[in-house]
Amino acid sequence: MQWTDRIRQVKIFLVAAAVIVAVVSLVVSHFLVRDLYMEEHKKMEVWAEAMRSLNSADENTDISLVLKVINDNQTIPVVVMDEAGDAQFFRNMDVRGKTYEDSLRHAAAIGRNLKASGKFVRIEVGDTAQEAYQYICYDDSVMLKRLSSWPYIQLGVVMIFVVIAIFALLTSKRAEQNKVWVGLSKETAHQLGTPISSLMAWTEILRENYPEDELIPEMDKDVKRLQLIADRFSKIGSLPEPVPTSLNEVLDHVVDYMNHRTSSQVTMVKDFPDADVQVPLNASLFEWVIENLCKNAVDAMEGAGTITLRLEEVGNKAVIKVSDTGKGIRKKDLSNVFRPGFTTKKRGWGLGLSLAKRIVEEYHDGQILVESSELGKGTTFRIELKKK
Repeated sequence: MQWTDRIRQVKIFLVAAAVIVAVVSLVVSHFLVRDLYMEEHKKMEVWAEAMRSLNSADENTDISLVLKVINDNQTIPVVVMDEAGDAQFFRNMDVRGKTYEDSLRHAAAIGRNLKASGKFVRIEVGDTAQEAYQYICYDDSVMLKRLSSWPYIQLGVVMIFVVIAIFALLTSKRAEQNKVWVGLSKETAHQLGTPISSLMAWTEILRENYPEDELIPEMDKDVKRLQLIADRFSKIGSLPEPVPTSLNEVLDHVVDYMNHRTSSQVTMVKDFPDADVQVPLNASLFEWVIENLCKNAVDAMEGAGTITLRLEEVGNKAVIKVSDTGKGIRKKDLSNVFRPGFTTKKRGWGLGLSLAKRIVEEYHDGQILVESSELGKGTTFRIELKKK
Protein backbone atom coordinates (compact mmCIF):
# COMPACT_ATOMS: atom_id res chain seq x y z
CA MET A 1 0.00 0.00 0.00
CA GLN A 2 2.85 2.38 0.78
CA TRP A 3 4.44 2.18 -2.67
CA THR A 4 1.09 2.63 -4.42
CA ASP A 5 0.40 5.68 -2.25
CA ARG A 6 3.86 7.03 -3.12
CA ILE A 7 3.22 6.56 -6.84
CA ARG A 8 -0.14 8.24 -6.43
CA GLN A 9 1.48 11.18 -4.64
CA VAL A 10 4.01 11.52 -7.46
CA LYS A 11 1.19 11.56 -10.01
CA ILE A 12 -0.68 14.20 -8.02
CA PHE A 13 2.50 16.28 -7.76
CA LEU A 14 3.10 16.07 -11.53
CA VAL A 15 -0.50 17.05 -12.29
CA ALA A 16 -0.29 19.94 -9.80
CA ALA A 17 2.99 21.08 -11.37
CA ALA A 18 1.41 20.99 -14.84
CA VAL A 19 -1.57 23.02 -13.58
CA ILE A 20 0.76 25.57 -11.97
CA VAL A 21 2.77 25.92 -15.18
CA ALA A 22 -0.43 26.40 -17.16
CA VAL A 23 -1.75 29.00 -14.72
CA VAL A 24 1.56 30.90 -14.70
CA SER A 25 1.61 30.86 -18.50
CA LEU A 26 -1.92 32.25 -18.66
CA VAL A 27 -1.15 34.92 -16.04
CA VAL A 28 2.00 36.07 -17.84
CA SER A 29 0.15 36.15 -21.15
CA HIS A 30 -2.64 38.12 -19.52
CA PHE A 31 -0.23 40.81 -18.34
CA LEU A 32 1.46 40.96 -21.74
CA VAL A 33 -1.88 41.34 -23.48
CA ARG A 34 -2.95 43.99 -20.98
CA ASP A 35 0.25 46.00 -21.51
CA LEU A 36 -0.10 45.75 -25.29
CA TYR A 37 -3.75 46.79 -25.04
CA MET A 38 -2.83 49.85 -22.97
CA GLU A 39 -0.13 50.74 -25.50
CA GLU A 40 -2.61 50.50 -28.37
CA HIS A 41 -5.09 52.60 -26.40
CA LYS A 42 -2.48 55.32 -25.97
CA LYS A 43 -1.67 55.14 -29.67
CA MET A 44 -5.33 55.66 -30.48
CA GLU A 45 -5.49 58.66 -28.17
CA VAL A 46 -2.55 60.17 -30.10
CA TRP A 47 -4.25 59.21 -33.39
CA ALA A 48 -7.49 60.80 -32.22
CA GLU A 49 -5.63 63.97 -31.29
CA ALA A 50 -4.07 63.99 -34.77
CA MET A 51 -7.56 63.69 -36.28
CA ARG A 52 -8.77 66.57 -34.12
CA SER A 53 -5.81 68.69 -35.26
CA LEU A 54 -6.53 67.79 -38.88
CA ASN A 55 -10.19 68.77 -38.54
CA SER A 56 -9.30 72.14 -36.97
CA ALA A 57 -6.35 72.92 -39.28
CA ASP A 58 -6.22 76.18 -41.27
CA GLU A 59 -3.93 77.52 -43.97
CA ASN A 60 -1.21 78.30 -41.43
CA THR A 61 -1.15 74.78 -39.91
CA ASP A 62 1.66 72.41 -40.76
CA ILE A 63 -0.15 69.15 -41.21
CA SER A 64 2.80 67.02 -42.29
CA LEU A 65 3.32 65.64 -38.76
CA VAL A 66 -0.42 65.10 -38.34
CA LEU A 67 -0.65 63.13 -41.57
CA LYS A 68 2.40 61.09 -40.61
CA VAL A 69 0.74 60.05 -37.32
CA ILE A 70 -2.48 59.15 -39.12
CA ASN A 71 -0.76 57.22 -41.89
CA ASP A 72 1.55 55.36 -39.50
CA ASN A 73 -1.41 53.39 -38.15
CA GLN A 74 -1.20 50.25 -40.28
CA THR A 75 -2.40 47.66 -37.75
CA ILE A 76 -5.20 48.97 -35.53
CA PRO A 77 -8.69 48.84 -37.12
CA VAL A 78 -10.43 52.20 -36.67
CA VAL A 79 -13.72 53.84 -37.67
CA VAL A 80 -14.39 57.57 -37.43
CA MET A 81 -18.07 58.24 -36.69
CA ASP A 82 -20.13 61.37 -36.19
CA GLU A 83 -22.66 61.97 -33.42
CA ALA A 84 -25.41 60.37 -35.48
CA GLY A 85 -23.50 57.10 -35.70
CA ASP A 86 -22.63 57.37 -39.38
CA ALA A 87 -19.16 56.32 -40.49
CA GLN A 88 -17.10 59.05 -42.11
CA PHE A 89 -13.87 57.17 -42.50
CA PHE A 90 -12.41 53.74 -41.73
CA ARG A 91 -8.98 52.21 -41.82
CA ASN A 92 -7.40 48.75 -41.52
CA MET A 93 -10.77 47.02 -41.76
CA ASP A 94 -11.74 44.26 -44.12
CA VAL A 95 -15.06 45.84 -45.08
CA ARG A 96 -16.13 45.05 -48.62
CA GLY A 97 -19.29 46.63 -49.90
CA LYS A 98 -20.58 46.96 -53.43
CA THR A 99 -19.90 50.68 -53.25
CA TYR A 100 -17.90 52.92 -50.96
CA GLU A 101 -21.13 54.13 -49.34
CA ASP A 102 -22.13 50.51 -48.73
CA SER A 103 -18.72 49.88 -47.12
CA LEU A 104 -19.27 52.91 -44.88
CA ARG A 105 -22.60 51.47 -43.70
CA HIS A 106 -20.90 48.16 -42.79
CA ALA A 107 -18.10 50.06 -41.04
CA ALA A 108 -20.69 52.12 -39.12
CA ALA A 109 -22.30 48.91 -37.80
CA ILE A 110 -18.89 47.69 -36.62
CA GLY A 111 -18.15 51.09 -35.09
CA ARG A 112 -21.40 51.14 -33.11
CA ASN A 113 -20.54 47.73 -31.64
CA LEU A 114 -17.06 48.95 -30.70
CA LYS A 115 -18.52 52.08 -29.14
CA ALA A 116 -20.97 49.99 -27.11
CA SER A 117 -18.06 47.93 -25.80
CA GLY A 118 -16.19 51.08 -24.71
CA LYS A 119 -13.46 51.03 -27.35
CA PHE A 120 -13.65 54.64 -28.52
CA VAL A 121 -12.13 58.07 -28.04
CA ARG A 122 -14.34 61.17 -28.31
CA ILE A 123 -12.92 64.34 -29.86
CA GLU A 124 -14.39 67.80 -30.35
CA VAL A 125 -14.72 69.20 -33.84
CA GLY A 126 -16.07 72.47 -35.23
CA ASP A 127 -15.80 75.96 -33.80
CA THR A 128 -16.59 77.01 -30.25
CA ALA A 129 -19.91 78.50 -31.24
CA GLN A 130 -21.30 75.12 -32.31
CA GLU A 131 -19.55 72.21 -30.68
CA ALA A 132 -19.73 68.81 -32.32
CA TYR A 133 -18.12 65.50 -31.60
CA GLN A 134 -16.56 62.66 -33.45
CA TYR A 135 -15.98 59.17 -32.14
CA ILE A 136 -12.80 57.29 -32.96
CA CYS A 137 -13.86 53.66 -32.54
CA TYR A 138 -11.07 51.13 -32.63
CA ASP A 139 -10.62 47.39 -32.37
CA ASP A 140 -7.72 45.25 -31.19
CA SER A 141 -4.98 44.75 -33.72
CA VAL A 142 -4.43 41.37 -35.36
CA MET A 143 -1.24 40.96 -33.33
CA LEU A 144 -3.09 41.60 -30.06
CA LYS A 145 -5.84 39.13 -30.96
CA ARG A 146 -3.30 36.47 -31.86
CA LEU A 147 -1.38 37.06 -28.65
CA SER A 148 -4.63 36.81 -26.67
CA SER A 149 -5.59 33.47 -28.17
CA TRP A 150 -2.12 31.96 -28.52
CA PRO A 151 -1.74 30.76 -24.87
CA TYR A 152 -5.00 28.81 -25.12
CA ILE A 153 -3.97 27.29 -28.46
CA GLN A 154 -0.58 26.45 -26.99
CA LEU A 155 -2.13 24.86 -23.92
CA GLY A 156 -4.58 22.94 -26.09
CA VAL A 157 -1.77 21.51 -28.22
CA VAL A 158 0.27 20.69 -25.11
CA MET A 159 -2.73 18.98 -23.50
CA ILE A 160 -3.29 16.90 -26.65
CA PHE A 161 0.34 15.77 -26.56
CA VAL A 162 0.09 15.10 -22.80
CA VAL A 163 -3.05 12.99 -23.29
CA ILE A 164 -1.41 11.06 -26.11
CA ALA A 165 1.72 10.56 -24.01
CA ILE A 166 -0.30 9.39 -20.98
CA PHE A 167 -2.34 7.04 -23.16
CA ALA A 168 0.85 5.63 -24.69
CA LEU A 169 2.44 5.21 -21.24
CA LEU A 170 -0.66 3.53 -19.81
CA THR A 171 -0.88 1.22 -22.81
CA SER A 172 2.79 0.37 -22.49
CA LYS A 173 2.43 -0.11 -18.74
CA ARG A 174 -0.61 -2.35 -19.21
CA ALA A 175 1.22 -4.44 -21.81
CA GLU A 176 4.17 -4.74 -19.44
CA GLN A 177 1.87 -5.71 -16.58
CA ASN A 178 0.26 -8.33 -18.80
CA LYS A 179 3.66 -9.79 -19.57
CA VAL A 180 4.49 -9.86 -15.85
CA TRP A 181 1.15 -11.53 -15.08
CA VAL A 182 1.62 -14.15 -17.74
CA GLY A 183 5.27 -14.79 -16.93
CA LEU A 184 4.63 -15.04 -13.19
CA SER A 185 1.64 -17.32 -13.67
CA LYS A 186 3.36 -19.64 -16.10
CA GLU A 187 6.46 -19.84 -13.94
CA THR A 188 4.36 -20.54 -10.82
CA ALA A 189 2.48 -23.33 -12.60
CA HIS A 190 5.78 -24.76 -13.85
CA GLN A 191 7.41 -24.66 -10.41
CA LEU A 192 4.39 -26.27 -8.77
CA GLY A 193 4.23 -29.06 -11.33
CA THR A 194 7.21 -31.10 -10.11
CA PRO A 195 6.43 -31.18 -6.34
CA ILE A 196 2.74 -31.84 -7.07
CA SER A 197 3.64 -34.84 -9.22
CA SER A 198 5.92 -36.08 -6.45
CA LEU A 199 3.23 -35.61 -3.81
CA MET A 200 0.71 -37.49 -5.96
CA ALA A 201 3.14 -40.41 -6.23
CA TRP A 202 3.82 -40.44 -2.50
CA THR A 203 0.08 -40.33 -1.80
CA GLU A 204 -0.45 -43.41 -3.96
CA ILE A 205 2.36 -45.21 -2.13
CA LEU A 206 0.85 -44.31 1.24
CA ARG A 207 -2.59 -45.45 0.09
CA GLU A 208 -1.20 -48.83 -0.95
CA ASN A 209 0.72 -49.30 2.32
CA TYR A 210 -1.97 -47.87 4.62
CA PRO A 211 -5.31 -48.39 2.89
CA GLU A 212 -7.30 -47.86 6.09
CA ASP A 213 -5.68 -44.57 7.11
CA GLU A 214 -8.28 -41.79 7.28
CA LEU A 215 -5.74 -39.00 6.74
CA ILE A 216 -4.64 -40.15 3.29
CA PRO A 217 -7.91 -39.14 1.53
CA GLU A 218 -7.58 -35.68 3.08
CA MET A 219 -4.01 -35.47 1.88
CA ASP A 220 -5.21 -36.50 -1.57
CA LYS A 221 -7.77 -33.67 -1.53
CA ASP A 222 -5.06 -31.16 -0.70
CA VAL A 223 -2.83 -32.45 -3.48
CA LYS A 224 -5.69 -32.19 -5.95
CA ARG A 225 -6.28 -28.67 -4.67
CA LEU A 226 -2.67 -27.81 -5.43
CA GLN A 227 -3.10 -29.33 -8.87
CA LEU A 228 -6.18 -27.15 -9.44
CA ILE A 229 -4.24 -24.04 -8.37
CA ALA A 230 -1.42 -24.91 -10.76
CA ASP A 231 -3.96 -25.42 -13.53
CA ARG A 232 -5.46 -22.00 -12.83
CA PHE A 233 -2.08 -20.32 -13.00
CA SER A 234 -1.30 -22.06 -16.28
CA LYS A 235 -4.47 -20.58 -17.82
CA ILE A 236 -3.54 -16.98 -16.94
CA GLY A 237 -2.31 -15.25 -20.07
CA SER A 238 -4.28 -17.47 -22.44
CA LEU A 239 -7.92 -17.05 -23.36
CA PRO A 240 -9.63 -20.24 -22.17
CA GLU A 241 -12.76 -21.06 -24.12
CA PRO A 242 -15.82 -20.50 -21.88
CA VAL A 243 -18.43 -23.24 -21.86
CA PRO A 244 -22.03 -23.14 -20.56
CA THR A 245 -21.78 -23.78 -16.83
CA SER A 246 -24.19 -23.77 -13.91
CA LEU A 247 -23.36 -20.86 -11.63
CA ASN A 248 -25.30 -22.63 -8.88
CA GLU A 249 -22.82 -25.51 -8.96
CA VAL A 250 -19.79 -23.25 -9.14
CA LEU A 251 -20.92 -21.29 -6.09
CA ASP A 252 -21.79 -24.51 -4.26
CA HIS A 253 -18.24 -25.73 -4.78
CA VAL A 254 -16.88 -22.50 -3.33
CA VAL A 255 -19.18 -22.71 -0.30
CA ASP A 256 -18.15 -26.32 0.34
CA TYR A 257 -14.49 -25.37 0.06
CA MET A 258 -14.81 -22.39 2.39
CA ASN A 259 -16.77 -24.41 4.95
CA HIS A 260 -13.86 -26.87 5.18
CA ARG A 261 -11.21 -24.13 5.32
CA THR A 262 -12.72 -21.65 7.79
CA SER A 263 -13.66 -21.77 11.44
CA SER A 264 -17.12 -22.55 12.74
CA GLN A 265 -17.52 -18.86 13.58
CA VAL A 266 -17.82 -18.04 9.88
CA THR A 267 -21.28 -18.76 8.48
CA MET A 268 -21.74 -19.21 4.74
CA VAL A 269 -25.24 -18.32 3.53
CA LYS A 270 -26.50 -19.26 0.05
CA ASP A 271 -29.31 -17.36 -1.66
CA PHE A 272 -29.74 -19.05 -5.05
CA PRO A 273 -32.75 -19.45 -7.34
CA ASP A 274 -34.21 -22.94 -7.67
CA ALA A 275 -33.45 -23.17 -11.38
CA ASP A 276 -29.88 -23.37 -12.64
CA VAL A 277 -28.40 -20.16 -14.00
CA GLN A 278 -26.33 -21.10 -17.04
CA VAL A 279 -23.49 -18.79 -18.04
CA PRO A 280 -20.57 -19.35 -20.44
CA LEU A 281 -17.42 -19.29 -18.31
CA ASN A 282 -14.28 -21.09 -17.28
CA ALA A 283 -15.36 -22.70 -14.02
CA SER A 284 -11.87 -23.18 -12.63
CA LEU A 285 -10.87 -19.53 -13.01
CA PHE A 286 -14.23 -18.16 -11.93
CA GLU A 287 -14.21 -20.24 -8.75
CA TRP A 288 -10.88 -18.57 -8.01
CA VAL A 289 -12.59 -15.18 -8.17
CA ILE A 290 -15.33 -16.14 -5.72
CA GLU A 291 -12.84 -17.85 -3.40
CA ASN A 292 -10.71 -14.72 -3.38
CA LEU A 293 -13.70 -12.55 -2.46
CA CYS A 294 -14.70 -14.98 0.30
CA LYS A 295 -11.16 -15.15 1.72
CA ASN A 296 -10.97 -11.37 1.77
CA ALA A 297 -14.33 -11.33 3.54
CA VAL A 298 -13.02 -13.73 6.20
CA ASP A 299 -10.01 -11.46 6.75
CA ALA A 300 -12.28 -8.39 6.95
CA MET A 301 -14.46 -10.12 9.56
CA GLU A 302 -11.34 -11.26 11.47
CA GLY A 303 -12.52 -14.86 11.40
CA ALA A 304 -16.05 -14.38 12.72
CA GLY A 305 -19.20 -13.31 10.86
CA THR A 306 -21.49 -14.12 7.95
CA ILE A 307 -20.72 -14.32 4.24
CA THR A 308 -23.74 -14.28 1.96
CA LEU A 309 -23.62 -15.39 -1.67
CA ARG A 310 -26.60 -14.23 -3.72
CA LEU A 311 -27.33 -15.27 -7.28
CA GLU A 312 -30.04 -13.69 -9.38
CA GLU A 313 -30.97 -13.07 -12.99
CA VAL A 314 -31.46 -9.48 -14.17
CA GLY A 315 -32.49 -9.30 -17.80
CA ASN A 316 -29.85 -11.05 -19.89
CA LYS A 317 -27.31 -10.94 -17.07
CA ALA A 318 -26.46 -13.13 -14.12
CA VAL A 319 -25.63 -11.15 -10.98
CA ILE A 320 -23.55 -12.55 -8.12
CA LYS A 321 -23.29 -10.61 -4.86
CA VAL A 322 -20.76 -11.51 -2.17
CA SER A 323 -21.56 -9.75 1.11
CA ASP A 324 -19.82 -9.88 4.45
CA THR A 325 -20.30 -8.43 7.92
CA GLY A 326 -16.74 -7.21 8.23
CA LYS A 327 -15.14 -3.86 8.95
CA GLY A 328 -15.92 -2.35 5.55
CA ILE A 329 -13.79 -0.25 3.20
CA ARG A 330 -12.98 3.43 3.66
CA LYS A 331 -14.43 5.71 0.99
CA LYS A 332 -11.00 6.97 -0.04
CA ASP A 333 -9.91 3.36 -0.71
CA LEU A 334 -12.91 2.32 -2.82
CA SER A 335 -11.31 3.50 -6.06
CA ASN A 336 -8.11 1.57 -5.29
CA VAL A 337 -9.37 -1.86 -4.25
CA PHE A 338 -8.71 -3.35 -7.71
CA ARG A 339 -5.38 -1.59 -8.16
CA PRO A 340 -2.42 -4.01 -8.32
CA GLY A 341 -0.37 -3.80 -5.13
CA PHE A 342 -3.07 -2.09 -3.06
CA THR A 343 -3.87 -3.81 0.23
CA THR A 344 -4.96 -2.79 3.71
CA LYS A 345 -3.73 -6.04 5.23
CA LYS A 346 -0.36 -6.48 6.92
CA ARG A 347 0.29 -9.57 4.83
CA GLY A 348 -0.35 -10.17 1.17
CA TRP A 349 0.75 -8.61 -2.11
CA GLY A 350 -2.48 -6.85 -3.01
CA LEU A 351 -2.89 -8.86 -6.23
CA GLY A 352 -5.99 -10.95 -5.47
CA LEU A 353 -8.68 -8.43 -6.40
CA SER A 354 -6.65 -7.18 -9.34
CA LEU A 355 -6.46 -10.73 -10.66
CA ALA A 356 -10.17 -11.23 -9.97
CA LYS A 357 -10.98 -8.12 -12.02
CA ARG A 358 -8.80 -9.39 -14.86
CA ILE A 359 -10.52 -12.80 -14.87
CA VAL A 360 -14.04 -11.33 -14.78
CA GLU A 361 -13.59 -8.49 -17.27
CA GLU A 362 -10.99 -9.76 -19.74
CA TYR A 363 -11.71 -13.49 -19.74
CA HIS A 364 -15.48 -13.42 -19.22
CA ASP A 365 -16.46 -10.00 -20.60
CA GLY A 366 -18.20 -9.21 -17.33
CA GLN A 367 -17.99 -6.53 -14.66
CA ILE A 368 -16.93 -6.54 -11.02
CA LEU A 369 -17.32 -3.64 -8.61
CA VAL A 370 -17.90 -2.68 -5.00
CA GLU A 371 -21.66 -2.25 -4.82
CA SER A 372 -21.70 -0.91 -1.26
CA SER A 373 -19.48 -0.68 1.79
CA GLU A 374 -20.02 0.79 5.23
CA LEU A 375 -17.45 0.97 7.97
CA GLY A 376 -18.23 -1.43 10.79
CA LYS A 377 -21.08 -3.11 8.87
CA GLY A 378 -19.58 -4.82 5.86
CA THR A 379 -19.02 -4.81 2.12
CA THR A 380 -20.85 -6.16 -0.91
CA PHE A 381 -19.07 -7.01 -4.17
CA ARG A 382 -21.16 -7.32 -7.32
CA ILE A 383 -20.30 -9.39 -10.38
CA GLU A 384 -22.29 -9.21 -13.61
CA LEU A 385 -21.97 -11.83 -16.33
CA LYS A 386 -23.75 -12.09 -19.66
CA LYS A 387 -25.85 -15.22 -19.97
CA LYS A 388 -25.07 -15.48 -23.68
